[in-house]
Amino acid sequence: MPRHRRPPGPGGRWFLSEEDKQNRPKITAQLLKRIFSYLLPYWKQLAVVIITIIVSSILSVYPTLLTGRIIDEGLIGKDFRILVILIFVSFVVMIAANLVGVLQTYVNTWIAQHIIFDMRNNMFAHLQKMSTRFFTTNKQGDIITRMTSDIDGVRNVIANTMTNIIQNVATLVVALVAMYQKSWQLATLAVIIVPFLTIPTKRAGQTRWSLALESQRCNDKINQILNETLSVSGQMIVKLFTREKEEYEKYRTINREMTRLNIKESMAGRWFMAILSTLTSIGPMLIYLAGGAIIILYRDSSLTVGDITVMVTLLTRMYMPVNVLLNIQVDVIRSLALFSRLFEYFDIRPEIENPPDAIVPPSMKGDLEFDNVVFSYEKGVPVLNGISFAIPAGKSVALVGPSGAGKSTIINLIPRLYDVISGAIRIDGIDIRKLDLTFLRSNIGMVTQETFLFNASIKDNLLYAKPDATQEELEEACRKANIHDFIDSLPGKYDTLVGNRGLKLSGGEKQRLSIARAILKDPPILIFDEATSSLDSISESLIQDAIEPLTKGRTSIIIAHRLSTVLAADEILVVENGVIVERGTHGELVTRGGVYTKLYETQFRRAIEEHEERKQGTGLNSVQPA
Repeated sequence: MPRHRRPPGPGGRWFLSEEDKQNRPKITAQLLKRIFSYLLPYWKQLAVVIITIIVSSILSVYPTLLTGRIIDEGLIGKDFRILVILIFVSFVVMIAANLVGVLQTYVNTWIAQHIIFDMRNNMFAHLQKMSTRFFTTNKQGDIITRMTSDIDGVRNVIANTMTNIIQNVATLVVALVAMYQKSWQLATLAVIIVPFLTIPTKRAGQTRWSLALESQRCNDKINQILNETLSVSGQMIVKLFTREKEEYEKYRTINREMTRLNIKESMAGRWFMAILSTLTSIGPMLIYLAGGAIIILYRDSSLTVGDITVMVTLLTRMYMPVNVLLNIQVDVIRSLALFSRLFEYFDIRPEIENPPDAIVPPSMKGDLEFDNVVFSYEKGVPVLNGISFAIPAGKSVALVGPSGAGKSTIINLIPRLYDVISGAIRIDGIDIRKLDLTFLRSNIGMVTQETFLFNASIKDNLLYAKPDATQEELEEACRKANIHDFIDSLPGKYDTLVGNRGLKLSGGEKQRLSIARAILKDPPILIFDEATSSLDSISESLIQDAIEPLTKGRTSIIIAHRLSTVLAADEILVVENGVIVERGTHGELVTRGGVYTKLYETQFRRAIEEHEERKQGTGLNSVQPA
């Protein structure tokens, strides 16, 4: 729902902005039915709210009616006993009205909070089903807005907009009934007066709104100049290019405009209050004039001074309900636009779904096969074009190739983060689209290039892979990942908080923790997506030492950047432009003079030499090319 800076005082929401008009939803019976479906489970509580609003409206008007009797019977009639009784009754009724109002607010808030509780849960569960494509094509801020402020706006719709409509209608009806009981002539006059008095008020409010928006735009320009020119980098640029005078003149011009708009807005506000005060005084004067004419000129004994006072009081009570109801379309349209935004997300069908007859094998061996797989992120722009290869259970494959060749896309298809467009991926001879999603993903471990850690303790991040793991299992997994000694040296050890996205840890430490998490999961299929990319040589060595024994006996796919693990892979697949252009061992590929040879000459040779040196330095035999 569009949100704007509201100008202070009344009248800030009395018309639709251009953005509101552009986002005006199409009101259909289906949309209204869908909105009310969220209210249906709480219809009993909603009935209580409506009843309490009606009762509260009646009770709140009753003391006004008693005021007429206080004037006529108590003051003019000079009956002190009646005066005391009527004032006491008014006091009791006022307390009762307030208590009913408290009950109405509680029940109304209860309904609103439970509805947004349901919507938040439904939206979160729905978003959890979305494919990776959804999160890469939609802005994260927009997704978070749907989950937070948009759903929270529903609370405002239910707690305020809906209640205001019912409450103002009830107040207006009760006031009109009471007025017509006193004098149909004065009541009719009031009905004619009130709408005419709201028109100038609305126009004054619109003027203030326009000025406030202009002032806000001007303020935004000032803030931009301050942020750019008073920052360390900005000040340096200004000085180096000797633009101090030009920047000062720019600031001075906008500052003068801001001053002019602020004065204009302040005066518009003063005129607005003057107009409002004048118009709201005209109604009572006309009622007094008409009432006086009836009593004095026509000598109507049925109308008393107390009755006229009651009519004036009720008239002033009608201003706000009439103002709200005349302009309720603004709130209704904004509310419907908010629901439309939410329903827009709810209507997005999950791209990756669990089949209704999903297969859950007793276990997974890990035989992996790509059969003529074709895939594209955007229609007509192929990323993979006929990828075919097989990895027997327990064997390893290294994927190499230039950046953008499609290596990461290949591995993202295995746990069904995306689905193939044509062809098939099979595990143990079963198309992965027929496997139960939970079963499939629980049997695949992935260590990504950008390690994500939750803002929690090291232990909590490890337990994400296996919630029932013992402390001994955690420590064993960390030893295999070459991270236990580091964790044990920390003051908080495994209870140490890693910070937002693991910022308290270095890249190598986060990567090794990610490997420990994969070890703890103990899956038959392991995927490493450039796990040693962008790390220093020490961190790379520690991670490399953790990866190599981990891949033994598991089906492993390794995307190599520095390719220290290429020599240990059972087979190397060279990917270029979404096609496997070469395959074989290092010894076979390096002599062919193809893509792999070029990669070897430009990127791999140094990494391989470092790999050999590390092996020799630890007393191990050098790994010989196959």
